Amino acid sequence: MAVLSRLLLLVAVLLITANCGRQSDTIVAIAPHPRNPDIAYVATNESLYKTRNGGTTWNKVTTDLSSFRVLTLGVDPHSPSNVLAGTMGDAVYKSPDGGQSWGPHNAGLKEHVSVVNQFTFHPTIPDLIYVATTVGVFRSKDGGRYWEERMHGMKEVHYVVTLAIDPQNPDVMYAGTTGGVYKTSDATTNWQLVNNGLIPKEKLDAAMALGVNSLVTDPRRPGTVYAGSTNGLFKTVDAGSSWTRIEKGLADTYISVLLVDPSTPSHLYAGTRKGVHKTVDGGESWGEANKGLTTLNIRAMAISPLDPQILFAGTNGSGLFQSTDGAATWKAVHLTPTPKPFLPSPGQ
Repeated sequence: MAVLSRLLLLVAVLLITANCGRQSDTIVAIAPHPRNPDIAYVATNESLYKTRNGGTTWNKVTTDLSSFRVLTLGVDPHSPSNVLAGTMGDAVYKSPDGGQSWGPHNAGLKEHVSVVNQFTFHPTIPDLIYVATTVGVFRSKDGGRYWEERMHGMKEVHYVVTLAIDPQNPDVMYAGTTGGVYKTSDATTNWQLVNNGLIPKEKLDAAMALGVNSLVTDPRRPGTVYAGSTNGLFKTVDAGSSWTRIEKGLADTYISVLLVDPSTPSHLYAGTRKGVHKTVDGGESWGEANKGLTTLNIRAMAISPLDPQILFAGTNGSGLFQSTDGAATWKAVHLTPTPKPFLPSPGQ
């Protein structure tokens, strides 16, 4: 009876653990370490996790921002021990020690700036960071200690979802908003709307704008940019002067996230509500890349800066997946430690 009672207790504990784990099945942000392939951070709706062994095991990070939902993560490529968290509720938090401790970094942000959507780090200047928020673009020159608004020219909309910087000319940046795409050529001093082929002006004027969820630039071809939106996938090869749709082979036109392979920029990945899609010809055609995924509703993705064959895909409801072969196959990654099996004491 003692053994049976312990077994029943074990089953109950496992069921509780499984049910609790389901609360963290939605992956909202993924941030691989820029120099150490074994380290990555993942945010769910409830918690923040870190792996130190390439995703084999994960530990929940004890943070000072537990009451604020994390929407985005950024690992400083110049000083990777610095990790930024953008939240829904209290703007920016920063950890100077790889996630061990956190503190708010909101000086200069307007009082009503509480929701942060994405961080973008300058490729060559340390401590220069841009952030996309629900009230516009802000810039910090000191690693997040102080932020200044950089919105001149953004007249129609202020809700900025995503930012992309041209790595060969960092003064050129693109902002994806709820009203299309803006471009700056002078390091965010001024912005101009570049929606030709993206959103008809009459729809923009009628508040029927197209939300741009993700922007990526081609690291080898200045002026080539991809835009994933709530209703379509677009490409420009002339720095935003004109956009064309590139949706051949896509099963869904709601694009939640885009990734570009830094070593082979003609290879890109698109996360949609119907899975991951991949192109090997710069977006001319797309094919499904879902083998091993147990759900196709993709919320977040990330590519390893050190090995572009390694990708992570975060889903709405079925947790985290990892590919080590360029999205040919996927395997589920469990964020919570596996419970140790109950072993009866000798004689029981």
